[in-house]
Amino acid sequence: MIVRFEQKDPLDIRTSVGVGVNLPFSGNAVFNTTYTTKEAIKANLINYFLTNKGERYLNPLFGSDIRLLLFDNVSEDTIIELKARIISEIGTFFPRVKKTSFEISGDPDNNTLRVYLKYKIINSSIQDEILINIDQ
Repeated sequence: MIVRFEQKDPLDIRTSVGVGVNLPFSGNAVFNTTYTTKEAIKANLINYFLTNKGERYLNPLFGSDIRLLLFDNVSEDTIIELKARIISEIGTFFPRVKKTSFEISGDPDNNTLRVYLKYKIINSSIQDEILINIDQ
């Protein structure tokens, strides 16, 4: 008989201990605490997508720069280049995240971008997805 054990992140064992900070920053004490690895990684990925390079103190390479594209002409070449760079940077900044699906689509007439990322956490059963719509 095969018995499968759920792989649990060591940070998730103590449920009353905060793991990270959630977005948006509008909680009772400004910051909303995350208590699971799933919530913390999702908040960190959203933070990555909404941050431009140079915005983060002592980590100027962190960020996707997708908000900067709203003021440029969004073409297929731009989207292909952005997608390749983001996939590489997610591997660098989030080594435990494995993408299962990743799409970026743009509407050049309205200067909008849609980012969809479906991912899983390596060595765990955690799966989640993020959808970000950015417009003027």
